[in-house]
Order: sequence, then structure tokens, then C-alpha cells
Amino acid sequence: MNPPAPSGYALPPQRSTGAAPATSTLREHLAGQLRRLLDAADVTCSPARDAVRLLPGLLGPAAGRPLSAGPLSPSFVSDDHSPAELSVSFAADGAPTVRVLVEPGCGAGTAADSGRAGLRALDRMASCWDVDAEPVARVTDLFLPAAARGPFSLWCAVDLRRTGPPGVKVYLNPEAHGADRAAEVVEEALTRFGFRAAWPALTARAESWCPDRGRLLFLALDLGHWQEPRVKLYIAHQGFSVEEAEAVAGLLPGRNPRRAGDFCRTVGGGVRRFDGLPLVSCLSFTRRDRERPSGHTLHVPVRDYARDDRVARDRAAAVLGAHGADVTLLDKALAAMTTRRLSDGVGLISYVSLARSTGGPPRLTVYLSPEAYAVHPPHDPSRDTAPGERG
Repeated sequence: MNPPAPSGYALPPQRSTGAAPATSTLREHLAGQLRRLLDAADVTCSPARDAVRLLPGLLGPAAGRPLSAGPLSPSFVSDDHSPAELSVSFAADGAPTVRVLVEPGCGAGTAADSGRAGLRALDRMASCWDVDAEPVARVTDLFLPAAARGPFSLWCAVDLRRTGPPGVKVYLNPEAHGADRAAEVVEEALTRFGFRAAWPALTARAESWCPDRGRLLFLALDLGHWQEPRVKLYIAHQGFSVEEAEAVAGLLPGRNPRRAGDFCRTVGGGVRRFDGLPLVSCLSFTRRDRERPSGHTLHVPVRDYARDDRVARDRAAAVLGAHGADVTLLDKALAAMTTRRLSDGVGLISYVSLARSTGGPPRLTVYLSPEAYAVHPPHDPSRDTAPGERG
């Protein structure tokens, strides 16, 4: 779930110890990781098995390509350009959820071709799990125009639960008509979904809209089987301080924004300002409140602020423990993803997020890179600093 940019993260010059076998295909690599992750989280219901079966068809032309050939094209879903990302979501009072995010149009000739591939993949998911994709059709002209621009068009995700049908999510590119029209596109989309009054409230209060420090990354839609479907807006905050992140968290009524700040400090290792990869906020809107967010999620790109994945794991474990979540599941999930030592690379854990809402308990999510094509070497030791030393 990276902020798309033409440069992306550069691939390392060679594979580090623990990278996927070069003889594997992307299909084999990701399906194996997903099966093991589902087993680790005890998500073994029929829809979860359907997801493993469906996954290869969602990967498009990259699915059968040997890993030794490298990525088919630069995908910004993961740092090594894998067109997929896995994650585990934890709640202190509920069962975990396994999530898989894919870019079906990776390798398509144009952004418009990529969007069409994404819609075909969405149709397969909708058919498999009886999901109504009408909300996407409502904004197709905004996000999937004939002359679409940008490094991605449409990403699909599925939430796999221990019981019941999965939830499907779609991520759309606000810059499809150009970066200069992203705000216009998002405002119109919110209006079509009934949140016209939310836009002026956001622009009036959130400092993240400054042109040189904020970027509208995604508009996301919940489809199908959700207790309370959301329209979600993701914003990257370049160079934000912890205090500025708290100010955005304060847009959520009735919740203490300092908890988001404490989370940010722990996962970020005490940095005062995030001048590397940006913090990302997600503001979610539901019918519960047409003018203000019903939820806020703060995503911290831990891989850019920790020396290696051992450090990132310990920070994730700290926030999970503080919220009463199952830390042992974190270690099972990491073992399901790789056999390498965590200290041998950085980026397996890409983000850690804290979601808060006005209608439920907090939820933490750990995002995991497939490392299909490369393992990024550990950062210089100076990247793992004591609290307060950076910024």
C-alpha cells in the first residue's frame, strides 16, 4: 500500500538471503504465503479457500511469470514491485482478519487497460462472493476515464474472516485526470455517495491539504458483506510531525487524538517528524454521519524508520500488546511469510496501522510484503535511533 510515484523504491542489486526461490512463479509464491497465513490465523472457512483458488486469476499476466525474470512492470503495491500485499488485522475483542490486496492490471499496456483488467477481476470476485459492484459503476467516469493517467488505476482487496463471507474493497486513483484535478474528483465522488457536506469540513480543518505536504492517494469503497460499508479517503502527509498527525486524528469526533500520537511515536521509534516515507491517514465515511468521518486510520511506514524487520516486529508487538491483541499471532504470520531471519532485511513489515471509529473498538493491522522479487537489506544502524533523536 505505497504512495504511487514514478520512482518507487529502487530494487536492490541482488537478492538477499531468504528471498523467494527464483524458480517459483508469482502465482506459486503468493498462493503459498496466503495459505500459510490463513492457517496461522485459523481462517479456514470455505470463502478463504475460494480466495486461494481465485488469487492466480486476479494477478493477470504476472501470475505465471518466473520470479527470476523480475517484476513484469513497476507496481506500487509493494516495495519490490510485487502486485500484491498481505496483512493481518487484530482486534482485542474479536477474531483476526487476513487481507490480500492485488493490482490485477499490473503489466497492462496503459492506465486505461489496467483499469479494464481491474474491473474484470472485480467481476470475478463479485460473482464468487455475491457482491454488488454498483458503487464502482457510479464513479467510473471519475476514476476510470478513457484517457486515464497515473501509475495505477484500480486495486482490489478482500477481507477473509473466520466465519461468514468476505468483504471486498476497491481502491481508485484520484489522479486519473491529472494530479491538479485530484481534489475536484474526490469532492465529486463524495457528493455522489451522499457526503457533500464532508468536503468543506475537511478542507477547513485538515492541514494535510497543503499542496506541498499532502497528497490524495486513494478513494476506497467497501463492497458486499460489511456491517457498515465505508467510503474511505487516503491522504499521504509528507514531513508531518506527530502533533500534526494528531490534528488529523482529531477530525474523528469523540475520540482522543493523543492515542494516535502515542501509536505513531512507538511504531516510528520516537521520530519527531516523518521526513522519509510519509504517514498516511485514512478518513472513512458512513451513513452514521454525513458531515464528519466515522473512522480514522493512521498508517506508519515502519520500514523506513527501523533498521530491520526485527526492530519493526518489536515495535508492532509493543502496540499490539498495549491494545490487548495477540502478539503470538504476529510471529506466526511472519513465519508464514518467510524463512529468513528478520534481522537480515527490512520491509517484510511495511506498515503498521491503528484504526479507530465512533462505533467500535480500535483495530491494529500489520502489512506484509511478499518479497517475491527482492529483500531489501537492513538500513544503516543510524536509522534505528532512540526516541527523540531524529527530526
